[in-house]
Amino acid sequence: MPDNSPQLSLIIAAYNRPEVLGLVFAALGRQTFKEFETVIADDGSGPEVKEVVENARQTYAYPINHVWHEDAGWRKNKILNDGIRASGSEYLVFIDGDCLPSRNFLLDHWVEREKQRVLLGRRVEMSERWAQSLTMEKVASGKFERIGLPEIMDGVRGKALRLEDGIRIANRSIRKLLPRKALGILGSNFSIHKEDILSINGFDETYDGPGHGEDSDIQYRLGLIGVTGKSLRNAAIQFHVYHTFTRTSEKSARRFEEVKKSREPRCKIGLEKP
Repeated sequence: MPDNSPQLSLIIAAYNRPEVLGLVFAALGRQTFKEFETVIADDGSGPEVKEVVENARQTYAYPINHVWHEDAGWRKNKILNDGIRASGSEYLVFIDGDCLPSRNFLLDHWVEREKQRVLLGRRVEMSERWAQSLTMEKVASGKFERIGLPEIMDGVRGKALRLEDGIRIANRSIRKLLPRKALGILGSNFSIHKEDILSINGFDETYDGPGHGEDSDIQYRLGLIGVTGKSLRNAAIQFHVYHTFTRTSEKSARRFEEVKKSREPRCKIGLEKP
């Protein structure tokens, strides 16, 4: 019998914003890499997101698995662990549900994967004007990836950020010569072999707010077992749809300091619990 398992699992952390999630599905419909599944790790969204997921299942060829739990405050790390459990492949890519992947996003993650390495992608921060101009047609056609004069002017005014990270350089040798390297995990754009994240027991569910727990904590604990970061700057291009700034949780910052003091790579409350 043929093996129909996906080569790659894309885990999408979602919380409401159904109109943006619909755009994410459209961007995934034009990926050059086809052997993937999506797992929506839904931290308690309302019924509108479920409707968007059902519509996407009827529209696109790639598999979509919707993992949901009730809204009980910020529990992103818990639902991400549920997403890992639901995934059907041995290679995992993580994005957020308000980030639009470019056409070669999954291809770049797949081609650049290495054992004992976590791939560190970046993202372009769209301006409010740019985000409001998005339509399904612009995303499905790929027009959203084109950085023109209006976007450049938004960047000059400080309304859009890191436009340079929206330039894909396909040649690996040229990318290696660039002085700009990604040094830290962004929770919205990284990938890893499943066995490596299992080794640290996944995401630490004792974090109860945004910041640190879904990215810095993971990278720190991976480093303790010898999993190092590999920059994907100017590859795996991603566009973050504008929203107001999310403040980092002070409790999460304190929790991360505790983790660093313990130097324990495996969290106690994660994929496995006491």
